[in-house]
Amino acid sequence: MNKHITLVFTLVILFTSCGLEKEKAVNTSDSKDSPWLLGFEKTEINPIMQADSTYTFLDPVSKKEVLWQKADVFNPGAIVKNDTVFLLFRAEDNPDAILGGRTSRIGLAYSTNGVDFTKYSKPVLFPDNDEFSQWDQPGGIEDPRIVETPNGTYIMLYTSWNKDIARLSSATSTDLKNWTKQGPVFENAYNGKFLDEWSKSGSIVTELVNGRLIAKKIKGKYLMYWGELFVNLATSENGVDWEPTLNDDGQLLHSFKPSINEFDSHLTEPGPPALFTDAGILLLYNGKNLSGDGATSKYPEGTYCGGQVLFDKNDPTKMIERMETPFICPSLPHEVSGQYKAGTTFIEGLVYFQDKWFLYYGTADSMVGLAVKD
Repeated sequence: MNKHITLVFTLVILFTSCGLEKEKAVNTSDSKDSPWLLGFEKTEINPIMQADSTYTFLDPVSKKEVLWQKADVFNPGAIVKNDTVFLLFRAEDNPDAILGGRTSRIGLAYSTNGVDFTKYSKPVLFPDNDEFSQWDQPGGIEDPRIVETPNGTYIMLYTSWNKDIARLSSATSTDLKNWTKQGPVFENAYNGKFLDEWSKSGSIVTELVNGRLIAKKIKGKYLMYWGELFVNLATSENGVDWEPTLNDDGQLLHSFKPSINEFDSHLTEPGPPALFTDAGILLLYNGKNLSGDGATSKYPEGTYCGGQVLFDKNDPTKMIERMETPFICPSLPHEVSGQYKAGTTFIEGLVYFQDKWFLYYGTADSMVGLAVKD
């Protein structure tokens, strides 16, 4: 498939996964004829990656050997290079620490079939005694998303977690193994106005070019959807330093927000890199159900499911249509256990590989799952 072929797919809603009925809503769609939706089915082999206490690493901060994958491996970014799928996955070290209290590092794994992965022995990105330690320590580096630029450079967006404020940060590489940290993405925007604001989950807009997803510039700039309780747009000339879009009052412009009494009633958080298509810009996102008032009874309270939303490619801040029913939800035992027992299918990695779409996701903040669009 090349860049001249229209990216058109048919929705396959996973009733076996979500088991939910449809209902009418404004600016929503569940039509099987909607050409902009992607449909996936979970693979029979699932999970495809788990924690492993045999991997050791000399931590430069503590100066001690740590079992860096002992607790969990989850929330991977994905990229295709040389007919091979590479996963950049989040690994946590201490199974006895509470949720949010473990140290995260980014590991690298590869697969020639997209299912069976071989891990590299050491993490490729981790907290260190460097100029970024104030952002990365002690919580670590979380939830990578990765894109390839037209010149072949790779950009990773990740969360720097110092157990005080989560900051969306970036790193660059030419080989996926050696990464250069670039710091918080909003450090220089508007004289640092948003540097100390909570920020996560950067989804750079990409386009399918000769079978690979390549970061796309629109009007001379890269675009990124980001946020956690909402989705905001940001622009960048270099893919490293970003400027969020603002409203007339100089505050963040929330392009897409939660829907009360729906599966995404608590938050709408960007998933894997967004897709530029003829229909618009398609963003796969993670929706969380509220607990208590405003939650929907169709899903367990606090559950994370995957949704899809379409933005106007001529005005990327404008939402056109939102998928009403999530296309992936927790249903397998390991998706409703582990660290986050309310249930999680946290989508984060998407590649086009061997004429199929592979969607990689975190399960209950503990393992890696896979769903495929054939």
